[in-house]
Amino acid sequence: MDLQDILTPAGLTLALATINTLVLLVAGTPVAWWLARSGSRWRDAVGALVAMPLVLPPTVLGFYLLIALGPHGPGGWIAGLWGGRTLTFSFAGLVIGSFFYSLPFMVQPLRNGFAGIGREPLEAAASLGASPWQRFWRVALPLARPGYITGAVMTFAHTIGEFGVVLMIGGNIPGQTKVIAVALFDHVERLEWAQAHVIALGMVVFAFVVIAVTLRVARRVDVPLP
Repeated sequence: MDLQDILTPAGLTLALATINTLVLLVAGTPVAWWLARSGSRWRDAVGALVAMPLVLPPTVLGFYLLIALGPHGPGGWIAGLWGGRTLTFSFAGLVIGSFFYSLPFMVQPLRNGFAGIGREPLEAAASLGASPWQRFWRVALPLARPGYITGAVMTFAHTIGEFGVVLMIGGNIPGQTKVIAVALFDHVERLEWAQAHVIALGMVVFAFVVIAVTLRVARRVDVPLP
């Protein structure tokens, strides 16, 4: 058994999960804030759009991302800015795909966290002369901390286990797009059961640790579990 065949996909997966979680923490905050606080008639439609990856088959989302990131879609134009032809079958493409596929796992906990604040703390801060920006940073963010913890943990864990979307838009390129779930599928296809068992067992242990840590944190900071 070549240990590098496991360590390389594992390292790539951890890098993808870390980047995706950090990006969604930033990008998901304004979306969740708007969904929690806005009275717009478009709120339900936007909320449904954000939540679609929860029920949409990963291959369907992966198919449309494959077209969008390909040479004839917006991804081809973006890649052309630095001389490329496409964002598919690249690590950048995996990040984009993971972003859309994991979006509800970040936005929904943040939305619940912001909605649970209520109006009273923000109105009290406003009465003391705090600006909207100060009310958000000094009142809303600290009170929404449980939502941030839940969103970060769920997004990171979900990205680790992604398969359908990353396979559709990334393929199976060692060192570039071959994440741990794809590596497991590859070993099973080649009937390399020993390597498949090592990866599968590692993912089972990881899932157990994530759940255990989430439950422990939930007890300490009163995190609402999904």
